Amino acid sequence: MSVNIDPRTGGLAPARDEDRRLVTGQGRYTADWNLPGQLHAAMVRSDRAHARLLRVDSSAASEAAGVVAVLTAFDVAEAGFQPIPGGPPVTGADGKPQVKCPLPILATDRVRFVGQPIAMVIADTARAAQDAAELVAIDYEDLPAVASLDAALAPGAPLVHESMPGNVSVVYEAGDAAAADAAFARAAHTTTLRMHSQRLAGAPLEPRACLAVHHPDTDRFTIHTPTQGMLGMRQSLTAITGYDASRIEVIAHDVGGSFGLRGGPYPEQALVMLAARKLGRPVKWVGSRSEIFLSDWHGRALVLQASIALDADGNILALRYENQADLGAYTCYFQSMIGTRNLTVTMGGAYRVPALHARSTLVYTHTVPVSAYRGAGRPDIAYAIERLIDQAAAEHGFDRVALRRRNFIPPSAFPYTTANGTEYDSGEFAAVMDKALGLAGYAGFDARRQASEARGRLRGIGFGCYLEASGGGVAPKDQVSARFRDDGLLHLHGVTGPSGQGHETSFTQLVAGLLGVPRERLRYHASDPAEELVGNGTGGSRSLYGAGSALKVLAGNLIERARPHAARALSLPAATLEYRDGAFHGGEHRIGLFELAESLRGASPHPLDCEGESTSGTTFPNGCHVAEVEIDPATGITEIVAYTSVDDLGHVVSPQLTQGQVHGGVVQGAGQVFGEQLLYDPDTAQLLTGSFMDYVMPRADWLRHIRTDYHPVPTRLNALGAKGVGESGCSGSLPALVNAMSDALRRRGVPPMDMPFTPPRVWEALRAKG
Repeated sequence: MSVNIDPRTGGLAPARDEDRRLVTGQGRYTADWNLPGQLHAAMVRSDRAHARLLRVDSSAASEAAGVVAVLTAFDVAEAGFQPIPGGPPVTGADGKPQVKCPLPILATDRVRFVGQPIAMVIADTARAAQDAAELVAIDYEDLPAVASLDAALAPGAPLVHESMPGNVSVVYEAGDAAAADAAFARAAHTTTLRMHSQRLAGAPLEPRACLAVHHPDTDRFTIHTPTQGMLGMRQSLTAITGYDASRIEVIAHDVGGSFGLRGGPYPEQALVMLAARKLGRPVKWVGSRSEIFLSDWHGRALVLQASIALDADGNILALRYENQADLGAYTCYFQSMIGTRNLTVTMGGAYRVPALHARSTLVYTHTVPVSAYRGAGRPDIAYAIERLIDQAAAEHGFDRVALRRRNFIPPSAFPYTTANGTEYDSGEFAAVMDKALGLAGYAGFDARRQASEARGRLRGIGFGCYLEASGGGVAPKDQVSARFRDDGLLHLHGVTGPSGQGHETSFTQLVAGLLGVPRERLRYHASDPAEELVGNGTGGSRSLYGAGSALKVLAGNLIERARPHAARALSLPAATLEYRDGAFHGGEHRIGLFELAESLRGASPHPLDCEGESTSGTTFPNGCHVAEVEIDPATGITEIVAYTSVDDLGHVVSPQLTQGQVHGGVVQGAGQVFGEQLLYDPDTAQLLTGSFMDYVMPRADWLRHIRTDYHPVPTRLNALGAKGVGESGCSGSLPALVNAMSDALRRRGVPPMDMPFTPPRVWEALRAKG
């Protein structure tokens, strides 16, 4: 195993508990689970973006060697299964609720995107199922399709759903339109910038998979599937199948990435449950990488038109937005919240803005449905704000550092309520920016730019002072439990499970530090069905501060639970005992926590077993990221020559794991800035970038020089004082990298460009300017 260095102290840091298992091939992902007598499933998907289903003939497939059954929409209807949940309600500007069109488990009379499930073939082997799936005969009546927002909103455009005139699902507004209009009317300077946050693929390392077992004696199900939270997955499966949640056990041991894509089930999870019950055998489905491109929810797909009004001195008077969100063909899960709540809750960023207004139009297209993807709108609004401020500074002659500093919310103003009613609890935005610029050597940039120009290169520097709202969670509280087992270890249980974040390490490290005991004596388990706990899954940068706050409460509860037992063991009054360094002390006497636990072993439940719970709301992580890029004008190739991040994440429990989260988010943002993009044929709505041959993924060598640091301002909104980290890398890197590119290209007269800044697009933009 490699040596781990604590990025804050430079000393040795504890290795992640899960690393040895994962890097030596001992991890257990969903595809690794196999059960006696299991069957294998393959999906039949639409190869048309929009068509009527005239005939689905599965007879040849049913007669193929090894095939056990073929499920169609008839079987789904017979079982009474409901469509994929459409997510939280959204109210439009007209006061009416959003009209949602949820995805059916299997298509009935019409398909609306390439990749939509039509049937499932179940066979003795995966190969037999896949071969038989190709024998399902489908007659289509092709219909015209719309593959983009502009096409869907054009007059007379083909309708995705007959019930949706103009393909508009809802028009949402937030803020005060009249106040914003008045501010723009009296402004000395205004700037408007239209930006695309292009459609992306989540592309987790582990393809989606599921394995379901039906237990006929109890009419219960066990389903193995990657998930971001057992309770959320189970709740959604209950909504689809009608089975009580108590009859559904969800197991996810190791999860290879989620990024918001795995908060709830897709059609395949419901179908393997149906098949397992009908056939009396376990049924397993493992998606191919091509299927993941065609059927996993896509991300981003936003158009943000942002406008800023400034007075003559550069004070921000108002921010105004006209946004569009591509929903894809159907509504699902968190999708509608992205273009509404998440784009508006922090639409003033880290700045004092007297007037705010946003209008978002949510639109259906004949494409894969869009849902949460790392940040789910939060990085996009941070990108829009920070890019707009840079553009305004360039247009009107303001210094971009001074313009930000003039408009930051000062520490003395907290708690600060924004013009649209969001209350920020804390922040030191100017100090964060100053620290980042200092570490990045901003004062010496001009000399570095001149050196680059001497070599025929263009150099730019950009920064993004982001602020985001973490996920508040849907559960009323987070609960955790502590159980002493016969193995001599303390086992911690919670709802939130990891998908690469290192929960097994960070949670045990937190509790070990609070109890003063060796971390090796603790284990963390997510979503153990034997533990009836309430809590939120992984998402919205809230896992550590949500479950972590509950664990902090748990540690205190455990000490107090153990105190009377320690008093009896030491024959001392409980009130005289002091707990420190993993033991109770009374005068010259002491007894360690684990020594005490061992002496009490035998009783069931163990006398020291206890629970902890905490309620944690939305927090506001923020930071300043600084990027420096160098462009070769002859090729359009860009190198990120330096990157610096300073984040206010509140209390940082594990600097090592926090650094990993920041690095991952920054690289994911770089992927969007420099390469990633899902493209559809504008006429047929066929996906053109359906494999890694066409879809550019970020590489490790894209970001060779990165420096991370922190400026923690602990929050009082949860017991731990943490603000969250999961999305900060994306929220900071999008504006920092694009502003750096714009800074370099602006000197050659290149107008504002949209992501991605691929070498051909950069080269063409420079060539157009001579």
